[in-house]
Amino acid sequence: MSDMITADLVDLDLSADTKEAAARTLAERMVALGRVTDLEGFLADVAAREAQMPTGLDGGIGIPHCRSAHVTEPTLAFGRSAAGIDFGAPDGPADLIFLIAAPAGADDAHLTILSSLARQLMNSEFTDALRSAGDAATAAALIRGDEPPASATGAAASASQNTAAAPVAASTGTAAATKDAGAEAGERPFRIVAVTSCPTGIAHTYMAAESLENAGREAGVELVVETQGSAGFTRLDPEVIAAADGVIFAHDVPVRDKDRFAGKPTVDVGVKAGINRPADLIGEVRAKAARGEATSGSAPATPVERAGEAGEGYGTKLRKWLMSGVSYMVPFVAAGGLLIALGFAIGGYEIKSAPSVLNHFVWTQTDSWAALMFQVGAVAFGFLVPVLAGYIAYGMADRPGLVPGFVGGMIASTINAGFLGGLVAGLLAGGVVMAIQKIDIPKVLRGIMPVVVIPLISTAIVGFLMFVVVGKPIASAQKGMTDWLNGLSGSNAILLGALLGLMMCFDLGGPVNKVAYTFATAGIAVSNPSDSAMKIMAAVMAAGMVPPLAMALATTVRGKLFTETERENGKAAWVLGASFISEGAIPFAAADPLRVIPSSMVGGAITGALSMAFGATLRAPHGGIFVVPLIGNPFLYLIAIAAGVCVTTALVVLLKGLRKPAQQGSAGGSAGTAATAKEAKQPVAA
Repeated sequence: MSDMITADLVDLDLSADTKEAAARTLAERMVALGRVTDLEGFLADVAAREAQMPTGLDGGIGIPHCRSAHVTEPTLAFGRSAAGIDFGAPDGPADLIFLIAAPAGADDAHLTILSSLARQLMNSEFTDALRSAGDAATAAALIRGDEPPASATGAAASASQNTAAAPVAASTGTAAATKDAGAEAGERPFRIVAVTSCPTGIAHTYMAAESLENAGREAGVELVVETQGSAGFTRLDPEVIAAADGVIFAHDVPVRDKDRFAGKPTVDVGVKAGINRPADLIGEVRAKAARGEATSGSAPATPVERAGEAGEGYGTKLRKWLMSGVSYMVPFVAAGGLLIALGFAIGGYEIKSAPSVLNHFVWTQTDSWAALMFQVGAVAFGFLVPVLAGYIAYGMADRPGLVPGFVGGMIASTINAGFLGGLVAGLLAGGVVMAIQKIDIPKVLRGIMPVVVIPLISTAIVGFLMFVVVGKPIASAQKGMTDWLNGLSGSNAILLGALLGLMMCFDLGGPVNKVAYTFATAGIAVSNPSDSAMKIMAAVMAAGMVPPLAMALATTVRGKLFTETERENGKAAWVLGASFISEGAIPFAAADPLRVIPSSMVGGAITGALSMAFGATLRAPHGGIFVVPLIGNPFLYLIAIAAGVCVTTALVVLLKGLRKPAQQGSAGGSAGTAATAKEAKQPVAA
């Protein structure tokens, strides 16, 4: 922090009486040193951050801060006010004001400043020393860490270590009692994992972390914090999460990858609660654990699986990167595909030749509405390849990968490299950014790396590779694959339908299922898809509906072969299967995989083959029975689904009938547990 604050950036006699005036006074010092280029622009950014959430903290502290394009290098200014200035803290005005200025995008730099400073602010020795500092040089040295605060003795130092949390000491009776009882019994300490985050990922994130850690030590619990700052985050070790007895979320923005913590007692509060009353939160989560309360189910995973956990092989990481892109692409496929399909259903296939609704739209004409749906859907489809490439790169390299990824994906669309081009562009973009990030950059340039240097260099490299080196071969391969699909007929088409049906039913929403689904949606993700591509989409959706519908039928016709839990799941499986949600069969597959999965694969293969043989077509990428009116040869299509459902049902009933009927007690419980465990691992998709 030595180059971030100097004596010239310290005002020990701050005369401002409002937070705006205080920010201006301290910012003027930054301008005088060339750290801020535009005073008014910078102050506008500070005010915008202040409007998100007051930056005053208990204990007489104000921390106005922002990231701004008008900042040349990470800078910290400090002011001490005798009268106190209102920064919105519950306990009154602040006398210690820290103005933090970080360049736009300079995540590493400003997080380094703030994590260090924020943790120091939780130490009363540090704040007391600043209040008694006699000159600016001493105050700057204290903040930099060059001059440690006067040491306090034993118990006094320990008692003052968490001033912000002091008012809640009396409320931790439950935690203290549990701690004492555990110590007497020789049990391991209570274990808590926590996540802290705030809107800009700056001070509050780290202050809450320090406050919780201090309170954890005082309560005798093992508490580990994951700080989700604006530059990303380092995941807690999965083993640490698995061993935790409770979870605390102290956040003002969504917790990323929240599903990792599912099934544990959880306290969910704002980030300031983590700063101001950490002991209360620890007491609450311990009380929930004692009552056996836990979060139910698992939230859908946030899209970015990024580089994966430590120790994972490259193959696993590659799968996660690709699934990251696919998970973002699928909503565009669904929205665009359904709108285009509705446009065709209302206006006929000639609607694709309709003039732009920008120049010709009549409110009372059905064709105008059909054209509107088609043209909006076509625009949504135009994003598929760029989104796929952009978020593959995002999964690999976080936010710096977005620009080269999107640009590479758009180039792939421009040169007709299609879906394959998007895959290659995303991997190239992520790899290039990761390579650049490994270069040792001089400290003075780090602030402009994320917003200028990395996007510029990586986009130029990816653009060159896509246009000049790999683009044309990929476009040729894409054309060859399209021509091959268009030429499929007879037994070849039926075999392809059977293969896709097997894949759709193999892991019920997992990676193999996703490969088949993505293959199908890529074929129809054009303004004028071929007949073969629409047949493939129809076969994939039909096969994906088979497993849950078959399990629902089996629990209806031979309920005695299933546990009570499975029979309840069977009721929901009717709706899930009809909606083309293959995951509806997961509870059954998890409890009895050797019977359910092979049976589902046989039924799915039959359905896929029949759908192709019947020549059923589908322009919509999702929807189940609700888009049957949009299907070519709908009656035969439904027969194909019914045939697969009946075959799977018969096989499951036969195989289960060869063993003793499941018991209602422990078997049901174990099945439910297995199902829950399996569901927590399955991505949500078609």
